[in-house]
Amino acid sequence: MIALPCIAPAEVAQATANDGYFNRVRREIEPLLPRQAKQVLEVGCGAGATLHWLRASGRALHTTGIEIAPRAAEIARTRVDHLLLGPVETQLEGLAPASFDLLLCLDVLEHLVDPWRVLRALREKLKPGAMVIVSLPNVRHHQVLMPLLWRGQWRYQEAGLLDRTHLRFFGRHSARELLQQAGLDIRAERSTGHRPGDGDFWKNLLTLGALSDFFTWQFLLSATRTDPTVGGTQ
Repeated sequence: MIALPCIAPAEVAQATANDGYFNRVRREIEPLLPRQAKQVLEVGCGAGATLHWLRASGRALHTTGIEIAPRAAEIARTRVDHLLLGPVETQLEGLAPASFDLLLCLDVLEHLVDPWRVLRALREKLKPGAMVIVSLPNVRHHQVLMPLLWRGQWRYQEAGLLDRTHLRFFGRHSARELLQQAGLDIRAERSTGHRPGDGDFWKNLLTLGALSDFFTWQFLLSATRTDPTVGGTQ
């Protein structure tokens, strides 16, 4: 059992569930999704919009969500098959081992005290060969680095790369290491989440990709739980 509690600021726990922070359908994961998953678990499911989309589209047959914000969870209960309210660290014992085909951790691991330990524990809830999709904000983005480099500023915000509820920060390599240390094999990786109209595409093009991480807002990775029985390693 994970004894380390998750730190949940009051403003997050009491946020309005209809806010886009909790109610966005994460359609950018579609290229990484399996054709169908029988049992899907989403950590930090918010108001359940993404799980509802997967269920309605036939990509998921049964959905389980874990959510810490009570108001968002109230709506999620009407959209998902099974909803657990509370920090993920306290909810894992209620989930059977090797029971899920797909795990979603979309912009949630950076909010945890010990995401490495949590992800290792979540791996044990996956069937062999199950898929994991993780998204993480990129702390190496120029909007973080330039103010820090030139003005010595590291200012937290209400949302975004320096969301005031972020406890951990990741670049490309540390994002990959997070999954690998949990015993997951990375299968695909995408750079996503650029803000519309900010010119990042052209800046990246002009640098021939050499500075791509400076213009990447978010990393989106898919991985699988592999075991000796399915040809992988623990």
